[in-house]
Amino acid sequence: MQDCKPSPTLMEAQCHFDDPSSPILADPSSYRILVGRLVYFTVTRPDLSFAVNCLSQHIHEPRQENLDAALHIVRYLKGTPLHGISLSSNSNLVLNGYSDSDWASCPVTRQSTTGYITLLGSSPLSWKTKKQLTVSCSSAKAEY
Repeated sequence: MQDCKPSPTLMEAQCHFDDPSSPILADPSSYRILVGRLVYFTVTRPDLSFAVNCLSQHIHEPRQENLDAALHIVRYLKGTPLHGISLSSNSNLVLNGYSDSDWASCPVTRQSTTGYITLLGSSPLSWKTKKQLTVSCSSAKAEY
């Protein structure tokens, strides 16, 4: 992967990992190790949180498309080595919080994914992405 071409995007749009024609990995341990390392990266890279959350949902039975998506994130990391957490002395130190959810994003369970980030100026303080435990009947319910 040292000589790989960097990717400008974190993941492909509408990536749901539900292709039954994608073969199941014969040895899932390499995928699990890679996803574990990507989870570690999310400690200082909040931009990875949603994508790594999607990959970790397939840790029990990963397919080739999951491994390809994980390697795509590695190529993204190669192209963005200067991204991360930094506290700028030039930014206005105002506390802001943002949250969002996607309604029924999982095509199998119809569960929604929720995420939030809290910023001090332009620097992230806390963030999280999590699949909701219950199925929301509308997009309004998924937001709350």
